[in-house]
This record gives sequence, C-alpha cells and structure tokens, in this order.
Amino acid sequence: MNDDGAAHDDLGQLAGFLPYQLSVASNAVSSLIAERYRKRFALKIPEWRVMAVLGDAGTMTQRDLTAATVMDKVAVNRAVKVLEERGLIARVPNPGDGRSHLLELTGEGRAIHAEVMPLARATERELLAELAPGEEAMLRQLLAQMRSRADQLARAAVSQ
Repeated sequence: MNDDGAAHDDLGQLAGFLPYQLSVASNAVSSLIAERYRKRFALKIPEWRVMAVLGDAGTMTQRDLTAATVMDKVAVNRAVKVLEERGLIARVPNPGDGRSHLLELTGEGRAIHAEVMPLARATERELLAELAPGEEAMLRQLLAQMRSRADQLARAAVSQ
C-alpha cells in the first residue's frame, strides 16, 4: 500500500464491483457443494458441472455442452476426457450430424448424478434458509435478468 492508501481504495472498489461479487459468490457456492461430493465421488467442479448438465439434458454435442455450462471449451474438453476415462459419460453417434458425436451419461454416471443431486439440493436449501420470504424468488429473478442483459450486451458486441 502506498502512503495515500491507494491499494486499500483499489481493494474497496473491487469488493464493490458487481462482476467480482458474482464471481466470488459463485465460486464460494460451487466450492461448498464440490467439497461435499469431492471425497465420495472424486469429481472436480468442471466435471460435476458437465455431469449435471448432461443429467438434465440427456445428450448434447460438446459444443452445446460448452455453451450450456458457460465454461471455457478447454475446461469442458478436459472434464469430458476425465469423465470418459472413468466411464461416467460416453460418446454416441449423432443422428443429426454424422461428423459429430453426442455425449451422454453412462449408467454409472446416471447413478452418481442421482446420488449427488439430492446432496446439491440440500446444500441449496441450507444456503437459502436465512433469506426472508420472497427473497429467494427475487434473487432468482434478478440473476435471470442479469444473465439476460449480459447475453444481450454480448450479442450486441459481436454484431458491431
């Protein structure tokens, strides 16, 4: 820190910066949930995210999976590789495009997904337990609005 306190001011500005707050909150929640299943299932956050999306979607191309998880394609590729090696996901032919494959959970992957989801939902309930009535719905609405606006701005930037 310099004599005029600039380092402290910068930290204060960062702490109040919405993207930073969202990232820190997201990482804290993801880490909490991941820690609860890491020991039992040996899954890292990106691997679990891939499994969670496939558990909901059924089958997806890797490109669609990258978009759905909002993760870097390298991180998705790494997670897919680990999960394939563990026999938790499999590549199946894509009837709509013979040049690509679909990814889906295997039987073992579905079994783990079925065990982890109740644990993740229980953690979600714990996290939301201290919110006042109506605050959970408001939080979800505000997050959806923030995501929608970020998508709008990203599309506008691409079209310029």
